[in-house]
Amino acid sequence: MEQREIKFNITVFEKESEMLKEDQELVAAAREAATRAYAKYSHFQVGAAILLANGKIITGNNQENSAYPSGLCAERTTAFYASATFPGV
Repeated sequence: MEQREIKFNITVFEKESEMLKEDQELVAAAREAATRAYAKYSHFQVGAAILLANGKIITGNNQENSAYPSGLCAERTTAFYASATFPGV
């Protein structure tokens, strides 16, 4: 079995303009991804963006189904897509 370590850093800003340009690009990508969310039941569109070690930005969004409230959150779809498309990155 192989173990992998995942690290997260979280910083809170009062204004988006205080963020690094790279972070502003991630927020913009997540907002754009939210416009493609399938939120027919909650009407709450969510987008997520991940910056991979190789510099690629991966996005995803929430996907609901008729068995609401079950569905997939934006963060999960983004992480699964990143893992499937760029294994080992």
